[in-house]
This record gives sequence, C-alpha cells and structure tokens, in this order.
Amino acid sequence: MSTWVEKSTSGLNNQGSTVNRLSAENVTLAYDQRVIAEQLSVEIPDNSFTVIVGPNACGKSTLLRALSRMLKPSEGRVLLDGQVIQSMPAKKVARTLGLLPQSSIAPDGITVADLVGRGRYPHQGILRQWSAEDERVVQESMRQTGVAELGDRYVDELSGGQRQRVWIAMALAQQTPLLLLDEPTTFLDIQHQIDVLDLCAELHEEQGRTLVAVLHDLNHAARYATHLIALREGRVVAEGPPKDIVTAGLVEEVFGLRCQVVEDPETGTPLVVPAARRARARAAVGKVAATEAS
Repeated sequence: MSTWVEKSTSGLNNQGSTVNRLSAENVTLAYDQRVIAEQLSVEIPDNSFTVIVGPNACGKSTLLRALSRMLKPSEGRVLLDGQVIQSMPAKKVARTLGLLPQSSIAPDGITVADLVGRGRYPHQGILRQWSAEDERVVQESMRQTGVAELGDRYVDELSGGQRQRVWIAMALAQQTPLLLLDEPTTFLDIQHQIDVLDLCAELHEEQGRTLVAVLHDLNHAARYATHLIALREGRVVAEGPPKDIVTAGLVEEVFGLRCQVVEDPETGTPLVVPAARRARARAAVGKVAATEAS
C-alpha cells in the first residue's frame, strides 16, 4: 500500500523563523544494542497538538524520550530552537520543554503541593527563590487538573488516577511553551481521560502551547490532534491532519486491524470502527487461502 506522507508547515512563527522549534533529524535510537529506530526524522509543527500513534513497541515512547533529551541518539540529532538539545544547559531546556514521562515515581513522604511545586525548579536561581508568582502558578496548575483539594495529601496515598493528574499538574507548573506527554491518560477512567485531553486542547488552543503526546487510543488521537504521526517499526508511515490521513487502509497498515472509518457525529473527526470478529476471521481465512494459492 502506498502511503501519502504530509510534512506540515503550519505554526512557523518562532520569531519569523521558517524552522519549527523541535525536530529530530535522521536519528538512530537504541537501548544498548537493541535498535528501535534508524534514520528517523520528524518535525513538530509549532503551536500544534501533535499526537504520536502506533502499535506497541513501534518506538513511540522512545521517540518522545529522544525529543525530551532523556535519550541521546546514537546517530543523528534532536534540535530545539536550532540547537542540538544535548549541547544545551539542562535548566535552559527545562524552561522551554516540559515532560510527563510514562512512569513517574514520587519521593517518599512528599505532599501533592510540594511535588507540583517542583515544577518551578527551572525558574529558581541564586537570586530568585520561591515567590508569590510561583505559588500562584502551583495553585492554578492544581486547580486546572482537579487536584487542588489534595494539596496536603501524600502522593503515595493517592489512587493511580489521582497521581497521574498530580504529575500533569507538576508539568503544567513548569510553564514551558513545549509540553511532551507520554500516555497522559494512563490509569484514568473514561471521564478523567476526556478531562485530561480537554485540558491539553485548552493549553494548545487558548495558551498557544505546542503539545506532543503519545496516545494508545486512535479515536482520542483523531479527535484531539491537529497533527498526527503514525509510526510502525520505528519509521513514520504517515503524518498530517487526522482528517487527511486516517483511513481504513492506514489503520490496517499500521495496526493490522480491519475497520471502517466514519465521521465522528460529535466532532466530524475520523472515527475508527473495528470490523466485527467474524468479519475479521473470514478475512484472515481468505488471506491464508490466497497465499497458499499463489
């Protein structure tokens, strides 16, 4: 199947620059000797809500780790504002780019308010300690994520969903123009998944932040993303606005799932409807028969 790949050019407004703020150029990503992706290039459109999708172990979270400076490419480079991200001072990166990792562990005995307050660390210095502005940002971040009433609670006493919202609050308190989130809806029930994604949309639309998220739910990705990157086996299969690239053929190519793609009655965005079990079974039998006949 041939796949149309779009390179978005929206959001190029970084002080008149024609280059987006965050990109990866021909990176090879590996853990020890296990290569996850080779010669992978992506460009994150400025002021977009970019979502990375793909099957398990395709390199989604690995790419996000590279974009956030947590993983150094063995080849190629990640650029932030035109500079190789590994060459930049850690605090400068932290004032520009925030990250919500897939798995976060809080220090023992820390309260919610104290953990969220750690998001203000990049803004501290020898001549600038905790301020009224820091306190305001922390309280607002907790309010936005629905954890304001938990401020005095210990993080390790909370449910998985509550902890996830606390970590998101800490990322918000960092107040970076770019925010990377690795599976931000993990541990959340459907209501809180939508709440978190609505919050992400608000940060993008009303505050002008550039967001990059890894999501497993393709329908959530298609509903909320302005720019979608579909990965398979460490390579970009397609990218662009969800309306332009999410088709039944793409879903089958990337996920191996037969489906129909219809219009979401609420948003008009693509909605993936998996084929029924019997239809998928018949298709699998037909594919085997065709292979044997050839």
